[in-house]
Amino acid sequence: MGEPTRLKMIAERLNLSESTISRALNNYKDISAETKTVVRKMAEQLDYEPNIHAKRLASGKSETIGYVMPIQSNQVTGQFINELMAGIAKALGKYGWDLCVIAPQTPDEEIRIFKKIARTRNISGLVITRTLSDDHRFALLKRLGVPFVSHGRSSDSKESAWLDVDNELAFFEMTTHFVKLGHKHIAHIGGPKDYNFARQRKNGWLRGLKSSGIKVPLSYEEMTELTFDGGKEAMQRLLEAEVPPSAVCCISDVVAIGAMQALREKGIRPGQEVSIIGYDGLELGAWLDPPLTTMHQPLKSAGEKLAQMLLNIVESGSLPLNNQELVRASLVRRETANAPLSTWPPIRKDSGKP
Repeated sequence: MGEPTRLKMIAERLNLSESTISRALNNYKDISAETKTVVRKMAEQLDYEPNIHAKRLASGKSETIGYVMPIQSNQVTGQFINELMAGIAKALGKYGWDLCVIAPQTPDEEIRIFKKIARTRNISGLVITRTLSDDHRFALLKRLGVPFVSHGRSSDSKESAWLDVDNELAFFEMTTHFVKLGHKHIAHIGGPKDYNFARQRKNGWLRGLKSSGIKVPLSYEEMTELTFDGGKEAMQRLLEAEVPPSAVCCISDVVAIGAMQALREKGIRPGQEVSIIGYDGLELGAWLDPPLTTMHQPLKSAGEKLAQMLLNIVESGSLPLNNQELVRASLVRRETANAPLSTWPPIRKDSGKP
C-alpha cells in the first residue's frame, strides 16, 4: 500500500484532513498535542512510516543539523562532546531531524567544509563550539548564508545566536569557595589564550583573589592544552614553585584529572594535601578516586537548547527573539576540595623539605 493511500486511510478513520494528518506527523506547532498523539497512534496501528526523503525533497530542507567537532579533541574530551551531542540529538529527534557530526582536522579544512555546505545545502544549519575571542567562523558563516548557533561567545557574536555559561562568575565562585575553606595559596591552570572561555575563566580567578585580598605569585598561573597530559604537566610545574599552591582551579575536568595524576606521582594526596576543582561536571568525575569536585555546566540541556535555537532560525529564516542565553554553572561538592593543612607547605618525612 502506497504512502498517499495510507495517509488517506488515517484521515478517513480519524475524520481529519490529509493536511492535518501530515502536519501532525511532522510535529507542526499549529497542531495540538492531543491531535498529534491520536494521529501517531493510528499511524502505528496501520504501520505507517512517512517517506522522509520525499518530504525533504518537497520542502527543500535537508532536515539535518551539523555539529562541528573541535579540531583538537581526544578520547577524554570526548566525554564533553558526547554529553553535548546527546542533548542536541534528543531535541532533533522530537522533530524527526538528523544529526551529522563534522570532524575537520585543520582550520583550512573547516573552511572548505563550510563552503561546501553553503553550496550544496545538504545540511540545514550548524552548531559550533570552542569559540575564540576573535573567531573568524562567525563572519564567514554569515557571509555564506549558513544558519548557525554557537556554544560560547566571541567578539563577533553580538548579532548571532549563542548559548554560553557565565565562565567568569563560575571561576569567581570556585576561587571564593577555596577562600572560604581557608586557602590562600590558590593557583590556576588555564587554557590557550585564544579561547574566549579561557580568558573569561582566568578573569574570574583573578577577580576572586582580588575580592578576597589575596595576592599570589606569577608562578601560580599555568596555561596548557585542554588535555590530560596538559593538566599533568602544568601541575608538575606548579609543584616547583617556592611555595607550591594548596588549591588549584582547573579550566576543565580533563585538565583536573591530569593534575591529580601529577600529584599522585609525587606522593601527594589530591583533596587532602592539595585541593582541586575542575570544570564541566563530566559524569566520569564522580568515578575517580577521590571523586572530583567540579563546577557543573548543563551540557545536555545546553545541547537541547542549542538545537531548538537553530531549528527556530532554520524554520523562520531569520534570527528570532531571545536567541542569546547566558546560563550559570553550579558547584558539585565531592572529595577533592577541602580545608588546607594547618601548616603550608607541609614538611615531608622522606625529604625533610617542603
